[in-house]
Amino acid sequence: MTEHDLLSRDPSVVTVGAALFADALEAQAVPVTPVDWRPPLPGTDEALARVLADPRREDANVRAVVRVLASTPHLVDVRPASEALGLAPGQFRHAGPPVDWERASGPLRGALIGAVLYEGLADTPEAAQTYLESGRAELDPCHHHRAVGPMAGVVSPSMWMFELLDTTHGTRAWCSLNEGLGKVLRYGAYGPEVLERLGWMSDVLGPLLGAAVRAHGPVDIRTIIAQMLQMGDEGHNRNRAGTLMLLRDLAPAMIGCGAPSSDVAEAVRFIGGNEHFFLNLDMPACKLAMDAARDVPGSSLVVAMARNGTDFGIQVSGTGDRWFTGPAAVPEGLYLGAYGPGDANPDIGDSAITETAGIGGFAMAAAPAIVRFVGGQVDDALAATRRMYEITLAENPAYQVPVLGFRGTPTGIDVTRVVRTGILPQINTGIAGRVPGTGQVGAGLVTPPAVCFTAAIEALAEAAPPL
Repeated sequence: MTEHDLLSRDPSVVTVGAALFADALEAQAVPVTPVDWRPPLPGTDEALARVLADPRREDANVRAVVRVLASTPHLVDVRPASEALGLAPGQFRHAGPPVDWERASGPLRGALIGAVLYEGLADTPEAAQTYLESGRAELDPCHHHRAVGPMAGVVSPSMWMFELLDTTHGTRAWCSLNEGLGKVLRYGAYGPEVLERLGWMSDVLGPLLGAAVRAHGPVDIRTIIAQMLQMGDEGHNRNRAGTLMLLRDLAPAMIGCGAPSSDVAEAVRFIGGNEHFFLNLDMPACKLAMDAARDVPGSSLVVAMARNGTDFGIQVSGTGDRWFTGPAAVPEGLYLGAYGPGDANPDIGDSAITETAGIGGFAMAAAPAIVRFVGGQVDDALAATRRMYEITLAENPAYQVPVLGFRGTPTGIDVTRVVRTGILPQINTGIAGRVPGTGQVGAGLVTPPAVCFTAAIEALAEAAPPL
């Protein structure tokens, strides 16, 4: 093309950044092509360039994502944590990255107090707090033990756990049973009604579910997740269809396992009236998928996002078990009753493993009704899913979004894409009261602190081979 050809063509402009310049040109009838470009996160240029130049990265990410998409989680048992996780008296697991009692958030402290009371290690909340302050309790993240816990995520030996098996990779993961909403242990409540419910779950619900699962045989959780996404659930804060499909599968076995009919009836009422019951199954399903992608040298795939109410942490395939943390933010959303932002604790829970695996906030377009629970408009739900495609490595063909033409959910958060675009993962979550014993105060939306990803890109750069 000659200079004359260029000069004789109609003017055309490609614009990036602020829309004001593009608007002015369009007002003059100049054709404009907007490009949605953002500068990388501040201070990351050198590390990002080194990671992008890592010759291992592309192949490593392909191998990691293939493992994620191949995961086939099945519910195979329900057992006490003392058996499933090998917990002994005085050992407790919690959500998020490591934290001690001194730095523990209000809801985590409340849940730990409740767990100490539940295990009979103290008779009063004050005595339970003294026990925890003494350092006699062993606290460690659920993620360190192939488990996940919603909200505070506290697990003690007597609590019963769902046990899932990845039939492709031969690995297992665990999660506690879901208590429902409101004043529950995972939101930091520990009153008599909380302890009574936990006792019933250990004495009746857990053994009944265990017997039903063993009688029924393995339950294909991936298939249920795939179906629930096409029925209006997104797998984090909306699990209504998933819960009812699970109940459909297990109810006949519950009836036929020889338990008293009154126990079966109460268990069916409890599960059917608790639309979040299935959350505690899709969480370990997602844990299995992401654990399959761990420890691939050179991979920039995020394999865990978790919060303990104080810190938000991520783990990355290519950097092993190292946590990259920053301050957890208070979600923006809707509040229950008279509660407001001043009552809210910063974000908490392992349930962001759902977003890590491509459902939850990443699948909001599949569940536009979720905005009635977490806030926003229907268009926000659609936009959230579309935006997440920009920071992920793949689309999951098993988990499809009808309103997007059955496009697979955006799956596999890539640290380099987050750093390059400045787009942070979208998470929808419950909101716990900041004062121990309060319980749930609302639900909303939140993103991780950018420092988690800037720290991760630095670590990936340090691990990259010399240029």
